[in-house]
Amino acid sequence: MTLTQLQAFLAAVRHGSFSAAARELDISQPAISDLVRRLEAELGASLFMRGARRLLLTAAGDELLPFAEQSVVAAEGGAQAVKSLTTLEGGTATFGLLRNADYYLLSNLAKEFHAKHPKVKIRLVGLNSAETAEAVLAGDLEAGLIVLPVVLNGLKAIPLVRDEIVHVTNDKEVLQAGPTTIESFAQRPLILYDAHYAQRDPTRRQVTERAETAGLTLTPQIEVEQVESALALVSDGIGDTFTCRAVAASPTFPKDLGVVPFDPPLYDTIALVKKEGHTLSAATGELAKLARMTLLSMAQSGNGTWQPVERSKG
Repeated sequence: MTLTQLQAFLAAVRHGSFSAAARELDISQPAISDLVRRLEAELGASLFMRGARRLLLTAAGDELLPFAEQSVVAAEGGAQAVKSLTTLEGGTATFGLLRNADYYLLSNLAKEFHAKHPKVKIRLVGLNSAETAEAVLAGDLEAGLIVLPVVLNGLKAIPLVRDEIVHVTNDKEVLQAGPTTIESFAQRPLILYDAHYAQRDPTRRQVTERAETAGLTLTPQIEVEQVESALALVSDGIGDTFTCRAVAASPTFPKDLGVVPFDPPLYDTIALVKKEGHTLSAATGELAKLARMTLLSMAQSGNGTWQPVERSKG
């Protein structure tokens, strides 16, 4: 029993004749008759009997009818579902965003994508980079933006832009002294964010590893979850923290705070990540392209605080 046979059967039911069914399916009348005949032979029962003016269903035909309709509808639905993955006429784009996506002008990503592709559903998930990478590897997300370094086993990361990590303080003497060494930073009372992820957070991991290389340990006085909470505590004079320049350049950055670079400089590298060897669906691929273009256009315009990552060709 084939899908083509069932389609021929249903067309004959709708029109009451093989000739009309043939016109609907754009094949010859003998071909329709042959499809139905072979279906009857396989089932061992006649499906039609001739009435005065049209074909009539036999009892066997009546029994087959609902199952044939379900099968054809399911097959067409499956074909449409697959088509939606390779076009932008449906499907769902699943994409992971940086938790501080707003600072990189990614807050309007869903709005812009929906305006261009209104038939595509969108699922944007804002997670810490370590968790985004795990979600992509597990198949919960197709792709996402992350900050490097994270564990990339089974993943492909495409570096896009980098943003400098800076020391944040309200201490005027520290600001006047210029670039901060990791030794002087470690001596400050520290307020660190991303408390849940701790050393799994890429930015915090970089700063901590630099300290460990110098034989030092960064011991935070206070740990909080959000960078905004850390900045508020720094404004209160409780301690210092670090952040990226995109945060420091934002309108919401506290006016009483200042930043100095690290010596030598430290950078976050923002990358697009997907599963190794996996081809993105059309919807997610287009969303990833829009996110990439947003980051790169800001970096290349000179209006952002970050720079494109130079990649070798080939």
